[in-house]
Amino acid sequence: MKIKLALLSLALAIPALTQDWPHWRGPDFDGSADVSGLPKTFSKEENVRWAAALPGVGASTPIVVGERIFLTAIVGEDLVALCLDRETGKEVWRKAAGSGYRPNDAGSKTVMHDRSNYASPSAVSDGERVVFFFGNGDLVTYDVRGEELWRKNVQKVYGDFAFQWTFSSSPTLWDGVVHMQILQRDTPVRGIGKDGAESFLVGLDVKSGRQTYKAVRPSSAIVESLESYATPIPHVGEGGRKELIIVGGDVITGHDPKDGSELWRWGTWNPGNKEQWWRVVPSPVVGAGVALACGPKGAPVCAVKLGGDGDLGDEGLAWQSPGRRSPITTDVPTPLYYDDGFFVLSDLRSTLCRVDAQTGAEVWVQELPNDLGKWRSSPTGADGRIWVMNHGGLVMVFDAKSGDLVHRVNMGEDDDDYIRASIAVAHGAVFVRTNASLYCIASKAGE
Repeated sequence: MKIKLALLSLALAIPALTQDWPHWRGPDFDGSADVSGLPKTFSKEENVRWAAALPGVGASTPIVVGERIFLTAIVGEDLVALCLDRETGKEVWRKAAGSGYRPNDAGSKTVMHDRSNYASPSAVSDGERVVFFFGNGDLVTYDVRGEELWRKNVQKVYGDFAFQWTFSSSPTLWDGVVHMQILQRDTPVRGIGKDGAESFLVGLDVKSGRQTYKAVRPSSAIVESLESYATPIPHVGEGGRKELIIVGGDVITGHDPKDGSELWRWGTWNPGNKEQWWRVVPSPVVGAGVALACGPKGAPVCAVKLGGDGDLGDEGLAWQSPGRRSPITTDVPTPLYYDDGFFVLSDLRSTLCRVDAQTGAEVWVQELPNDLGKWRSSPTGADGRIWVMNHGGLVMVFDAKSGDLVHRVNMGEDDDDYIRASIAVAHGAVFVRTNASLYCIASKAGE
């Protein structure tokens, strides 16, 4: 029996990695997938391999690994971890993943405010295990068959979060370690947190949950500008140097994934700490030798040169967008690197812009409808196209090179709002999550 289980585990643990979408920003952590043959047109009925009714809402992007799909949802007051079959959309297993932990009465409800909920972070998987994180701090790891391996509540272990909004950073799984960034304010907010609270990075062994490192990540930012809802992004530079790229607290930094120590730092887009309400939502994105750091609320997008050490200073900046005078700005969506260019989706300007990765110049700009919901899902690149979706479930697809609109369809329901999951592409299919359903879009056999 043990041999059979070992063979099953091995079969599930060796997916076609280039076809998987194991992290909320895809196999290369940049929002792109190397696939072809995706359908040119689709709708709720056309080119739908299957549509799965979801038990509850959530903003987590579906993670696709081998024959399995993993995502989270809120069902009543319960935090739920889900596993679906990739071929059929049928539910394989469902787990009540929440511990019931609440920091205090101020955070006693699962939905802390009307813009988010605890099922916003995306899961991450290495093909053997899948890690789920929820905004109340619950971190739970299962094997792909659904057997719980370990759990802990990050707030209970390290102290209550001090964030204005519901925490939504997704974990990163790299080289057997679950990396998380907790970049928070140093004073209480909404009655949660404490004076002098530190921002930090933490690494946990994915097999056991044992802490491998904890590193304080200092910043001179103040109040809400200390807060970051971004996700750590792995990068392997020249000479094989591995680093985790972190953004928040008005700066972008690179860290050694072994111990969390800081390798380099650049900033700031907020000189003199003039803006105290500039929390950061977009994660960094790497391409063409630079890492993008997106200042919030109309601030510039900054391209920082990779490969440096210490304080990079002015020489570390490759280019910077004009900020509010330009469509190259974003408040919530994380940019995409694809087809040798950056693609910046601006929820503030309702535009999608292709940016020259070397110079920061606009290549093309497309206006998006701004009366049908905010554009806050991060863009996805695949099969020569760029896929974006707004709060109402309107999906628009553009040619990556020309910027021409090639398809437009509403995948949401009439009363949908706050759809925020990004579109995932894996194994020749496009996965679109709305409030009620997960759609698997794929060309018919032979086409």
